[in-house]
Amino acid sequence: MAYDVSKMADWQIADAAEEHMPTPEEWRKKLGLQKDELLAYGKVAKLDFLKIMDRLKDKPDGKYIEVTAVTPTPLGEGKTTTTMGIIEGLGKQGENVGGCIRQPSGGPTMNVKGTAAGGGNAILIPHSEFSMGLTGDINDIMNAHNLAMVALTARMQHERNYDDAQLDKLSHMRRLDIDPTRVEMGWVIDFCAQSLRNIIIGIGGRMEGFLMQSKFGIAVSSELMAMLSIVKDLADLRERMNNVTVAYDKKGKPVTMGDLEVAGAATAWMRNTINPTLCCTAEYQPCMVHAGPFANIAVGQSSIIADRLGLKMFDYHVTESGFAADIGFEKFWNVKCRYSGLKPNVSVLVASIRSLKMHGGGPRVVPGVALPDAYKKPNLELVEKGCANMLHHINTIRTAGINPVVCINSFPSDTKEEVAIVRKAAEKAGARCAVSTHFANGGAGAGELADAVKEACNEKNNFQFLYPKELKLRDRVAKIAKTVYGADGVSWSPEAEAKAKAFEADPKFDDFATMMVKTHLSLTHDPTIKGTPKGWTLPIRDVLIYSGAKFLCPMAGTISLMPGTGSQPAFRKVDVDVTTGKVKGLHEVD
Repeated sequence: MAYDVSKMADWQIADAAEEHMPTPEEWRKKLGLQKDELLAYGKVAKLDFLKIMDRLKDKPDGKYIEVTAVTPTPLGEGKTTTTMGIIEGLGKQGENVGGCIRQPSGGPTMNVKGTAAGGGNAILIPHSEFSMGLTGDINDIMNAHNLAMVALTARMQHERNYDDAQLDKLSHMRRLDIDPTRVEMGWVIDFCAQSLRNIIIGIGGRMEGFLMQSKFGIAVSSELMAMLSIVKDLADLRERMNNVTVAYDKKGKPVTMGDLEVAGAATAWMRNTINPTLCCTAEYQPCMVHAGPFANIAVGQSSIIADRLGLKMFDYHVTESGFAADIGFEKFWNVKCRYSGLKPNVSVLVASIRSLKMHGGGPRVVPGVALPDAYKKPNLELVEKGCANMLHHINTIRTAGINPVVCINSFPSDTKEEVAIVRKAAEKAGARCAVSTHFANGGAGAGELADAVKEACNEKNNFQFLYPKELKLRDRVAKIAKTVYGADGVSWSPEAEAKAKAFEADPKFDDFATMMVKTHLSLTHDPTIKGTPKGWTLPIRDVLIYSGAKFLCPMAGTISLMPGTGSQPAFRKVDVDVTTGKVKGLHEVD
């Protein structure tokens, strides 16, 4: 049944749906799993992917469906809601369907954005558990990451306090000679805490640490989270952990977690994170939750592990990419699929009338501030002008050899005339288009979308990467900038170009992925520029290296790894019912 979204908040709909949510044992029977393939964690369970994959290794893969979006407003345009809607719509038609989404960070959940569970009748449950830690993957990643910093700062203290003979006598340590001005890692916490962006640590005596500048990032920005999304198994994670660069020595050589002898212990903290967590939609179709890396500095996808698992377990497996097609889909296309060897059957491009009005010249959208009237009242001119942004993303997806399905994520304020403009533009570009009311009506409102997705899945595509892996870094960046962003070219700062040339000259970086770092709020590097701008150049100011994840990250603009908490944070509305213990107010953001 669909709940009345005009009378019930998301968390209330989730609470009502959870009253009949299958138990882990019921899920085991429903999905045909063996007893040792499902590990119960209260209301939810983890899936032992190695055991399931081994049993199903000869089973043909199901259809692979990716969900992306047009360039969003700061409020988002409903990718997760649409992901839930597709699963519910296909489930309503009796299909064996499931999916996977990223685990939300506590930072956005308690800040302006709210949790990332979808919304209305297209929401993931159990809602509170999903939004607040779930089975502890982010906590395990925090512990593993911060343990590396503990190892580093303790080592720096000991090397300052003791000479080489004393170090060898005490613990057979060799001097790493770490440069305190070149510590790459910082600490992580799973909240938006701007006051921790730049800190001083080690204040006190000789036995109380090493005095130096340090920093905090948000937990999901950790390289270890990025690694979880791309590894194939625990052995792969353990090998990559050795290579994570924590700092540099005074000669410029990397000091890794392997050098600090902390990689094994960090992997031990993360040993349970490799198994996806099984949750479900409000209509009780299965949906996994696994990994949650940044999309504008890392890969921004749920895990390869979960996709491999879902394609064996389901006839239709739905996965979601972070942000718009210029970021999330580009990384899904050229990084995730290259690593996994999997090829998508279709990509669903989510568009909202609200976002297209913004790209057509509508007033600024500010989180925490009421939407201007232009977004609540009909304005055909703004919609028509804004369709150029949608068409740009359609062309990007078609460059990958996929004909997308455009999903118009319907809001109550949308008019038939506005929707007709979008449908006409999408279909003229050769894409399928479907209007979906999954937010208000659940699976019953996603029938047209489910039909379009199935049709597209049965249509052969010509999936191909944007560039061969042999292409050098600067050529890759130029290809992405021109083809995906619409730039005329790329300008490199002297520092960035010097780094790029060094990476290109060293064969050990040949298999590193190119992970673009850019704002998600614009096709350009400037978040204030909307629409589909022409005649601009993409500036690259630096290139970061994630040596464990094997990412080279060209940076266009400034991306903070520690967001700030806004003046209208979501935590002001979150509370607990002390008689039932249930959380209320989650996701209820103005």
